[in-house]
Amino acid sequence: MLTLIASILCSVAVSILLKVARQRQIDVAQAIMVNYGVAVTLSLVLLQPHPSSLLHPATPWWILIALGVLLPSVFLFMAAAVRQAGIVLSDAAQRLSLFLPLLAAFLLFGEHLGNQKLLGIALALSALLFLLIRPRQTNSQDSGPGHPTLMLLAVWLGYGVIDIMFKQLSKAGAAFSSSLVVSFSLAGVLMLCWLLAKRTVWHRGSLLAGLVLGSLNFGNIFFYIRAHQIFPENPTLVFSAMNIGVIALGAVIGAGFFKEKLTVLNMVGVALAIGAIVALIPR
Repeated sequence: MLTLIASILCSVAVSILLKVARQRQIDVAQAIMVNYGVAVTLSLVLLQPHPSSLLHPATPWWILIALGVLLPSVFLFMAAAVRQAGIVLSDAAQRLSLFLPLLAAFLLFGEHLGNQKLLGIALALSALLFLLIRPRQTNSQDSGPGHPTLMLLAVWLGYGVIDIMFKQLSKAGAAFSSSLVVSFSLAGVLMLCWLLAKRTVWHRGSLLAGLVLGSLNFGNIFFYIRAHQIFPENPTLVFSAMNIGVIALGAVIGAGFFKEKLTVLNMVGVALAIGAIVALIPR
């Protein structure tokens, strides 16, 4: 159970770091670039992948390349969403992305959806609508490019598409750990090229923040995998506790410590998100 708690803490800690980034004058893009370098290093050491296994002709390299582009892009959207909409709504939007692979399985791959999954999808859609209803904000110190609602939608859609792509990699026979290393490496290189093209002035504090961000980001993945290994006969526990735990703890941290303002409809959305996850728990 400690591994599962560690995964939840790492996930929420990422959101907290993104929340305080502007206050600490951290360049999020630089931190994200370093984050992928740390993630690749830790993946090689702890997961011990064999990237050479991806040289098989059947490996869908277009998915790996797409992930290399999507991963840092969605991370930037997440940073903007946390800054503008807050930890509570951003974490909930991220976790609600889990129902997109279900829709893809039904619409694209012809899989059957039972009544329970249909209920979960309906609740998730309702939750998303309530989360996206934002009061008009004026003179916010956390304002930035993009609209909070659009950023939340980008987080939801982006993480959902990434999940679908990883599932397709798995169906193609690609090893998860090897796929992570390649995707993280591509993401890091692309972020570096983008920053160099912008003639970025490197900031030591941002690079150091990237070390922390990478450790937390990888910790979330690593401890989640370990939790599944520790509870091989009860994946439902890991699935539900992880998603509900992140939303619940994010709500406590965001509303309790950062005084994020939530409307009644937003709070209904958070409750519906938890209900959707319960309904989507594999039986």
